[in-house]
Amino acid sequence: MIIAGAVLFVAGVVTYSIVGSTLSDQKITVSDDAAYFAGQHVNQPWEAYAEAMVIADHASEMADGKTYAELARDDPERESVMNASFLQASLFTSVVAFGVAALTAGLGILLALIGYSLRRLARVPEPAEARTATSA
Repeated sequence: MIIAGAVLFVAGVVTYSIVGSTLSDQKITVSDDAAYFAGQHVNQPWEAYAEAMVIADHASEMADGKTYAELARDDPERESVMNASFLQASLFTSVVAFGVAALTAGLGILLALIGYSLRRLARVPEPAEARTATSA
C-alpha cells in the first residue's frame, strides 16, 4: 500500500506539472477585465477558470445573452461564439485535469499513510514471558 500510495502521489504531481506546463506553452494571458488574476500568465487552474469566465462573458455580450445553439445559422457572431465556447471548454478541461491530478496526489498520500498505519498495527509485540526467558 505504501508503494502504491507513493506511485499515485508521484503520478498526480507529474500530471499536475505537465498540465500546467502544457497550458503555459499556449501563452494565454488572463484578460484585463477579469475579476481575478488580470494580466497574469495562465498556468494554474484558478487562472484558467478566470479566463474561461471572461470568455463566457465576452461571448454572451457578443450574442446578446444567447448561446451558440440559440443563434441563427446566418448570425454573423455565430462563428465567434462557437470559438469562444470551444476555448472556454478547453480551459475548463484543464481545470478538471488539474483537479484530478491533485486528487490523485492526495489519494496517494492517504493510501501511503494507511499502508504505514497498517504496518505499524501488524507488528505483534513480543510477549513478556518470551522477553524474560531470552534475557536470562
